[in-house]
Amino acid sequence: MFKRIYIFFLLLQTVVSAVANDGVFFVNGNHLVPVQETDIRLDREILTITLGDDGYADVDVYYELVNQREPKKVTMGFEAAAPYNDWEASFSHEGIHPYIADFSVVMNGDTLAWSNGVVRSVWQESSDFHPLDLEVWRHASEDSTLEDYASDVLFNRGLDSSTCFAYAYYFEAQFLSGRNIIHHTYSYRMSYGVGRTFEVPYWLRPAARWAGGVIGDFTLRICAPATAKHFALPDSVFRGSDFVIREGWGKTRRSRYYNDIYIEIALRNGTAEWHAANYRPAADFTLTSADLISRHSSEMPPVGTFYDRSDNYMPNPDIGSYSEWQKRIMRNLPYASRGYVFTNRKLRNYFQRLWWYMPDGQARPSMSEFTPREKRLIQEFK
Repeated sequence: MFKRIYIFFLLLQTVVSAVANDGVFFVNGNHLVPVQETDIRLDREILTITLGDDGYADVDVYYELVNQREPKKVTMGFEAAAPYNDWEASFSHEGIHPYIADFSVVMNGDTLAWSNGVVRSVWQESSDFHPLDLEVWRHASEDSTLEDYASDVLFNRGLDSSTCFAYAYYFEAQFLSGRNIIHHTYSYRMSYGVGRTFEVPYWLRPAARWAGGVIGDFTLRICAPATAKHFALPDSVFRGSDFVIREGWGKTRRSRYYNDIYIEIALRNGTAEWHAANYRPAADFTLTSADLISRHSSEMPPVGTFYDRSDNYMPNPDIGSYSEWQKRIMRNLPYASRGYVFTNRKLRNYFQRLWWYMPDGQARPSMSEFTPREKRLIQEFK
């Protein structure tokens, strides 16, 4: 028997759902087999990830694909790994991911229908899209004798075997000769866990299945409208050019965490953009809150040192362990995230040492614009 063990996340409920780019598949009976498309090239892709305060990220992908031959039908697929260590998410026999909403695909102006399924998957590897017989593959939520198994595992008693599973979305795309436009959107419940207030994984590699394995023109946009977000991306995926702040307030830098280099980005009502020509996606990436790598002052409170406006996971602070000065810092974080310039010299000096702080002399934040979590924060640390 096989049991998934997640040592780092032991005793902590964590939601993680790997989100994939649209790949190309061949239909073989009931199987969806990943293939390399040779006639259709991906000329342009604009990937926009919008971070909100409601715990969701909105994903918007715009494709321009060129069919170099006669019109043809292509099966396109999208995979989202099942949440693990999360027993609040119900298991879906229909293959509908519990943390994906508003899934939509529009091709050449027409909205496409899609199908769902539960498929075999390998941890952090692409699925073979082999549909599972859910009469024999059982989830622990349906069988109390399987309670020791992780929430992203199915067990086959007849085979005395288990497998990780994923939720598959797939649709038929009718390509015309020449240029075709596909617009794919959905909302995704962000992950969280130890040292991560939010996290958005994204699989770029499926895009390499189009002709030549290259995206002719690739743009990644990360937006934080009407909010402030501080996050990091692996530098190894984005070498060759830097992120540029296109709108609003923002700053970027490279930071080291142990032996890895990250691109650290702070945004307030802003957009960060990365662009590459003839991009060959050889790796995936995860956009994650910058909790672990941000360089906070040693005076920062011992718990809850990273500040985020949303109601994502965060350990309950032991308020009794905070000094009066630390409590004052905590209840002023909502103001600092909006760029408020403090008249109190000690507070002003403290926040100016925090890299993500971007002072704005015009900022006049009020309680009416704070999120529910921010209001609780202010009340708790009075």
